[in-house]
Amino acid sequence: MTHWFHRNPLKATAPVTFNYYGVVTSPASTKICNDLRSSRMRLLELFTDLSCNPEMMKNATDSYFSLLQGFIVSLDDSSKDGKLRYIQNFKWTDTLQGQTPSAQQDAVFELISVGFNVALWYTKYASRLAGKEEITEDEAKDVHRSMKIAAGIFKHLKESHIPRLITPAEKGRDLEPRLIDTYIIQCQAEAQEVTIARAIELKHNPGLIAALAYETANFYQKADQTLSSLDPACTVKWRKYLNLKMCFYMAYAYCYHGQTLLASDKCGEAIRSLQESEKFYAKAEALCKEYGETKGPGTTAKPSGHLFFRKLGTLLKNTLEKCQRENGFIYFQKIPPEAPQLELKANYGLVEPIPFEFPALHAHWTPETLAAFDLTKKPKDDSTKPKPEEEVKPLKEPDIKPQKDTGCQIS
Repeated sequence: MTHWFHRNPLKATAPVTFNYYGVVTSPASTKICNDLRSSRMRLLELFTDLSCNPEMMKNATDSYFSLLQGFIVSLDDSSKDGKLRYIQNFKWTDTLQGQTPSAQQDAVFELISVGFNVALWYTKYASRLAGKEEITEDEAKDVHRSMKIAAGIFKHLKESHIPRLITPAEKGRDLEPRLIDTYIIQCQAEAQEVTIARAIELKHNPGLIAALAYETANFYQKADQTLSSLDPACTVKWRKYLNLKMCFYMAYAYCYHGQTLLASDKCGEAIRSLQESEKFYAKAEALCKEYGETKGPGTTAKPSGHLFFRKLGTLLKNTLEKCQRENGFIYFQKIPPEAPQLELKANYGLVEPIPFEFPALHAHWTPETLAAFDLTKKPKDDSTKPKPEEEVKPLKEPDIKPQKDTGCQIS
């Protein structure tokens, strides 16, 4: 498969001890706090552990989220907030804003931020698998499924949890609609790349491959347009990626559409379609170079050297030469001045996010353990004493070089 995908950095967070001296008044509630601290630390470790797989990630997330739910939900199933929702301040960085964190004293903010990182982890896991020289059918299915899981998590956060925040997300931060939407669309587009690779490998109908490639190019174009109103200093590298993938899959669409036209004895139109494919391929090649030279958050790579890119160039060259040969010997058709209009609709293979739900409340949360959190004993804030700032250190990721502060303006 040997695909290549752009990846933004994971979100980083300040440590949380869950120590509530005086407030916690029973061994059972103390155990919940200890379990929250250890399960959070375990999850943060797994985000950068290359040996972590989806099963390990699911077990770790279920453990932490089920415990965290006790801070958020009401035990009597009412719509009221849990009494502990605002007990703890949480800090998280944003994928495009360097090491300047956002902070909210709200367990819903923590739920969303960790969920966001889990979705990012699934995209990074898929990217590592898809970049292998040799990939099995099961691994290809894992890539496809991981992208759909990530899209489902992002979608669930956007629709069900981000609207619950008391403090709305600032512009340019991860939790605002433009960024979440871009992540959702990118996940769908990348999952469709796997579908296209499979269709090519199994020698499916060129018309279906052209339609899937066209739909995928449209996804990338839509993702780029969604980012267009954000500060270019933060998004320029990401947008180069989205643009080059759009051009790349338009080149694929015109290449396979040319094969369809040739099979229908429309050799002149086929040549014109392949010439259009060449134009998009050349644009993608130029954007690959620009991407490699562009500073900003994200993976460091030279995509034009990747096998996924080189294979299309060879296919395009061979198909065009074949059409030109056959037109010179058999068809003698004029080549139209205008490229054919692509009005392609794929009936199969289009990707939808896998629905996601957070796990249910952990069994350790009972009315008795909740009652053992006595908020009247919570120390009063002493605003006269300056509080030491907890440093938010970036997560050490194998595929991301550490970025200096980007100097992005939030607009």
